[in-house]
Amino acid sequence: MSEIGKVARAAGVVGIATLASRVVGFVRDMVIAGFFGAGIGADAFFVAFRIPNLLRRLFAEGSLSIAFVPVFADYMENRGREEAFAMARSALRMLALIMAGITAVGILAAPWLVPLIAPGFDQVPDKMALTITLTRITFPYIFFICLVALCMGILNVLGHFAAPAAAPVLLNLAMIGSVFAISPFMADPVAGLAVGVLIGGLLQLALQAPFLVFQGLRFWEPAPLWHPGLTRVAVLMGPAVFGAAVHQINILAGTLLASLLPDGSISYLYYADRLVEFPLGIFAIAMATAALPTLSRQAAARDMAALRRTFVQSMSLLTFITLPAMAGLIALREPIVALLFQRGAFDAAAVAATADALLWYSAGLWGFSAVRIVVSTFYALSDTRTPVIMATIAIIFNILLSMLLMGPMAHGGLALATSIASMVNLGLLMFRLRDRMGGSGWGDIVKSACKSGCCSVIMGAVVWYLTQVAIPGGAMSGGVLIRPGAGILAGVLVYGGLAYAMRCGELITVIELIRKRTAGR
Repeated sequence: MSEIGKVARAAGVVGIATLASRVVGFVRDMVIAGFFGAGIGADAFFVAFRIPNLLRRLFAEGSLSIAFVPVFADYMENRGREEAFAMARSALRMLALIMAGITAVGILAAPWLVPLIAPGFDQVPDKMALTITLTRITFPYIFFICLVALCMGILNVLGHFAAPAAAPVLLNLAMIGSVFAISPFMADPVAGLAVGVLIGGLLQLALQAPFLVFQGLRFWEPAPLWHPGLTRVAVLMGPAVFGAAVHQINILAGTLLASLLPDGSISYLYYADRLVEFPLGIFAIAMATAALPTLSRQAAARDMAALRRTFVQSMSLLTFITLPAMAGLIALREPIVALLFQRGAFDAAAVAATADALLWYSAGLWGFSAVRIVVSTFYALSDTRTPVIMATIAIIFNILLSMLLMGPMAHGGLALATSIASMVNLGLLMFRLRDRMGGSGWGDIVKSACKSGCCSVIMGAVVWYLTQVAIPGGAMSGGVLIRPGAGILAGVLVYGGLAYAMRCGELITVIELIRKRTAGR
């Protein structure tokens, strides 16, 4: 199988597991929306959960995984399995000690952290107090999830992708269960949801242990507390915090500014971001996760032609999938939001406001997605400086643009600023990557993206006409189910037919992957 075939196959495994997680995640959000709506309690929880979740994106899935995978892969390739496992055991123990200290500090510092994230809550003392309490309950989640992220890096290099990708299903199930089993017994019901976050984190970590043992890693065996390989990981990890997670920092800036807008603004952005995260997780993050080990091996072998080929093919395949997803989300934004969330305390006004945020987040989906591949390529090349510089520029740009747009566009302006900032970050990174790789294959990527873009625009127009004109719908009619269902089916058929007519090579890759998986190969 070709390298892109291996990457695509691994991405398929991650994508399927992520799809299951996202589906359960939407059920979770539907339950939360139905029980807590978009009021004070929901805003408080989303801000409280945003803090450990942001740390997860920055220090776990963002920097830790990207920094650890190339080093661990190098040890596996050049120093042997036993030495690599010794480094992994040291990393697990050292990370546990560090995260225990960070967790303790975070719980104590919650009264100072929350005003930094949501300064507007100061105007409502009860809302601020509730957010601080929820932050203290959810903060230990970062301890569990950082260890999960390290386990993910180990297992991915060993060729196992499913268990780490499927772990979030347990978090979502724990949160759903807590709403029904814990919240009714709490003085403030939303606190039960926070307890569910802790339970979910513990379950995710417990899931990884048997798979590590099966792969031969006996994490209880002796190992030094600080292995020499960890120094290399630490050097890469510092800059990677910014280079790999600029999107999350931009979302945090949006949360801070949204706290200055009317009640519900944070919730609208949260629900819209969750919808964008669906294709982002299934396709972009899955592709980046699968490509990083391959890119790291090619960079270590100094095979720049192979690395460039893997990069171009990965980017082309990613745009082939994310551009129609972007068009579909834009065309179906209101029907999808209504289908998933319009019930209980989540009324028609909340649907319209969330759909507005989804429109502007969706416009940047291709940028959010492509950045993941580009950043992974930089770190495979051991270039930590460039992503930091470009990320810093993008963050500053996002904050300035958010302050400019939040007045006339409210929360929609914050979503648009985040999307534009991600596009700026991608453009800057691609410009520099051309020099690092001796040419980035930009022409091939643009050619592929143009074909995919044309197909996506036509598909989006057909879907919009079908769901907005041809099929009437509303929250109290069967259209709430028929419109998004018919739109998705029509979109897949139209896009597939157009891609075939335009001879998009990526369609062949996807069909071949599906054929082999169906045949059990």
